[in-house]
Amino acid sequence: MNTLHRSTLLAVAGTALALSLTACQSDSGSTSSSRPTAAATVASSPAADATTAAKDTVTSGAAGPAASARSAGAKGATGATGSTGGRGTASTPACTAKGVRVSAATQDGPPYTHIVLTARNTSGHSCRLAGFPHIQFLESHKQDVPAVAKSKPATPVVLTAGAPAYALVKLSDGGVDEDNEPVSAFSVQLEGDSTVIPVTAPGNDGIAADPAKALTGYWTPELRNGADDF
Repeated sequence: MNTLHRSTLLAVAGTALALSLTACQSDSGSTSSSRPTAAATVASSPAADATTAAKDTVTSGAAGPAASARSAGAKGATGATGSTGGRGTASTPACTAKGVRVSAATQDGPPYTHIVLTARNTSGHSCRLAGFPHIQFLESHKQDVPAVAKSKPATPVVLTAGAPAYALVKLSDGGVDEDNEPVSAFSVQLEGDSTVIPVTAPGNDGIAADPAKALTGYWTPELRNGADDF
């Protein structure tokens, strides 16, 4: 009996030991298999950070030059505007009879007491049109028509290629008792140029001018109410 009881106890103890060893081995395997996962997770963090940093560097580098280029472009545009603006008229050549076409048209009326002279720049380049037209209506009257001071523009008139300027000219007061004389053509000279420009008087019958009452305005880019009212 003792021998049988001892054998039974040994068998039970052996079974318990075997189960214990199996459990330990199972726990050991589970622990070792979970460690690479944890290590992989830890190792992936620097890689992710490096990738994110690289992306940030690339994005920052791409945006930087683009922003710098836009800034440089804006500065360049400003510089270009500044360099082309503010041209002085001192270096602009004076308009001459060779590069200006003068024509006349009636204003208001009848009776037609005023005409408008148009001087158009045909030279192909900018020119400075100074002063007022020097007009002589009659061969018998050699004096230039006087200019009206209040019509003088505040700044010099610079005509680009093809641009016009105007001058209002008073022929008479419109009275029936005036000493008007018929004029079919008259002469105009530009400031600083002795060349005579012949101008055909407007209208089928020409115009009637009184040399004693005639007045002329200065050349202006456009006629102005008040300043050109005389």
